[in-house]
Amino acid sequence: MIMTESRPGMTHRKFLITGFSGFVGRNFTEYLNSSGEIFEVLGIDTREPEIKKENYGNLNIDFHRADLRDREKLCKTVYNFKPDYILHLASFSSVAGSWQNPGYSFQNNVNIFLNLLEAVKVIGYPSRIISVGSSEEYGNVNIDALPLTEENVPNPSSPFGIARLSQEMLAKLYVNVHGLDIIMTRSFNHIGAGQNENFAVASFARQLVEIKYINNGEFLLAGDVNIIRDFIDVRDVVKAYYRLFKEGKKGEVYNVCSGQGISLKNIINIMSELLNMRITIKEDRSLKRPKDNPVIIGSNKKLKTEIHWENEIPIEKSLQDVLNYYIGKVEHSKSSNFIVS
Repeated sequence: MIMTESRPGMTHRKFLITGFSGFVGRNFTEYLNSSGEIFEVLGIDTREPEIKKENYGNLNIDFHRADLRDREKLCKTVYNFKPDYILHLASFSSVAGSWQNPGYSFQNNVNIFLNLLEAVKVIGYPSRIISVGSSEEYGNVNIDALPLTEENVPNPSSPFGIARLSQEMLAKLYVNVHGLDIIMTRSFNHIGAGQNENFAVASFARQLVEIKYINNGEFLLAGDVNIIRDFIDVRDVVKAYYRLFKEGKKGEVYNVCSGQGISLKNIINIMSELLNMRITIKEDRSLKRPKDNPVIIGSNKKLKTEIHWENEIPIEKSLQDVLNYYIGKVEHSKSSNFIVS
């Protein structure tokens, strides 16, 4: 259990964060701590978080190791904590993995979210919930439909995308029938330091750093580098989630995106330039998906208009930070001093 020192006689707003130990959960916790307010935070995950409590002086943090498929335990947790806000991040977020095991993808997206909704409904506490969805809900679209707005009809083209759309449909149902206070997002591709290497940008960064600094290989292995995605820094993402809790409209769907598209090939080129190196890309067929969306670019107009949010971190800064994260790992292992200027 992780807990910071309590502050007697004070009542603070409470955040329940599922998927607490993950990439976004860690960044959202850091954002809460930097806000200047005092919050109570309860994290739920199947694995222990890698955080140091002394770094979170503005938060009273508790952690429960739990599987959200256990509805009874989840109900007890929600009842005992009585959160004002619930950020639902827990998911099986791999598109490629959903093709390999679609059943697991549904269990760990749709089923766990349904358990959470049932817990909140049964307890009757007025928690505000953010249901984090995905741009994969849109599926394959025509170029003339870009940028994608929340009015575009979802047409997912992967088991993961279908599971995320099912989650969104459940959220709308529980808003309309049971009156739950739920806000939904269709969040586009996150990037940032510490992201799981199963994601493309993190994988590219690790490979490039290892090729340059420890001579580990000659080629960068990748799938289809011609696909275009809307990448957004995770720090801008968590800022959007926080503002949605404060100003978002119940029952509404919001794109969380940069509004700009870039190909994976250009991502690799930018990182190569930052490292002052030339790289040869070698296609790895195992990294290609059975069906992939060639272009996904979102519109963030609704988010900017309704909650007065702006994405502030340029992609070059995001990629520099990701590279420096892996350079730091090399520094640790080799006691060398490398830095991207």
